[in-house]
Amino acid sequence: MFEELERKKETYKKLEKELSSPELLSDRDKYKKKSKEYADLKEIMVLYDRFTELEKERVSLEKMIAEEGDKSEYSQLARAELEEVEEALADKKRNIENLLLDEDSAELKKNVIMEIRAGTGGVEAGLFASDLYKMYSKYASGREWKISVLSLSETEMGGIKEVIFAVEGRNVFKHMRFEMGTHRVQRVPETESGGRIHTSAATVAVLPEAEDVEVQIDPQDLKIDLYRSSGAGGQHVNVTDSAVRITHIPTGIVVTCQDERSQHKNKAKAMRVLKARLLEQEEAKQRKEISEKRKKQVGSGDRSEKIRTYNFPENRVTDHRIKLSLYNLTRILEGELDELITALLDEDRKLKLQTTGDGD
Repeated sequence: MFEELERKKETYKKLEKELSSPELLSDRDKYKKKSKEYADLKEIMVLYDRFTELEKERVSLEKMIAEEGDKSEYSQLARAELEEVEEALADKKRNIENLLLDEDSAELKKNVIMEIRAGTGGVEAGLFASDLYKMYSKYASGREWKISVLSLSETEMGGIKEVIFAVEGRNVFKHMRFEMGTHRVQRVPETESGGRIHTSAATVAVLPEAEDVEVQIDPQDLKIDLYRSSGAGGQHVNVTDSAVRITHIPTGIVVTCQDERSQHKNKAKAMRVLKARLLEQEEAKQRKEISEKRKKQVGSGDRSEKIRTYNFPENRVTDHRIKLSLYNLTRILEGELDELITALLDEDRKLKLQTTGDGD
């Protein structure tokens, strides 16, 4: 691992030098390509530099302990500091291994299209779907990702029947892929006078966004219908037939979009969603083949699988796949998902290492 890291460090320094050269600055396309290479290496290099500093600290502390002897006051202080340094080293090593394991997967670096749909639970399910959308929006904002809504269907009570939105940024799919599945909420609805706890649900899909080279669609396989957009209560939003429904005949996948006044914009948005769904369908087959080789996995990638419960009376969020409960529900709904997502990434890393060790 460390030989590979040293090679990357040499490449990183070389890129750093190239990016400051006037020749490269004059070539926009080449500069953009080199900048991306540099950015991809930066995260792991920052971790590696810190790991190297900690390793030097560890050696220095061990030397001090050996020279001072067990009874020395300085030796006892050094031992306490050594424990902290070794814990930090283990943490940095784990993070570096995570990055190295994920490095060759182009899929993990992709933008995503997410779909949230209200499930069982009536009005409360729609409100919960809205809560989830706000949670992901705040998390994305904190990571400086860009969110754009592709399709939105709201309920009369301020909830969401369905929302489809794109998330663009650095390593989006890597961090969001484990959100796919059924999310369950347990709370007392505001409209419930008896104070009884209700259980409702919403489903989340996370689809890596397809690039044109990955999904080729034959226009003859598409049935495109145009119709009049309608809002809540049947009110017509537009006087023209700008809403678009696209049916992919071979698979039966249907995508609709009516958010824009422009028929062309609605068609473009619908095609983004269709391509993502077709890519997901193909990759789901590949994931199934891989998962059959593993003894266990972090979720099946099926949106029907119950993955998480949000319990308001206990201020608790439980992820059922890794049996982790956190008692900070309010902060999680405010977009503070790092602790949950890091735990899921760590578990996935362990499973990958097990799979590699088993020779699969």
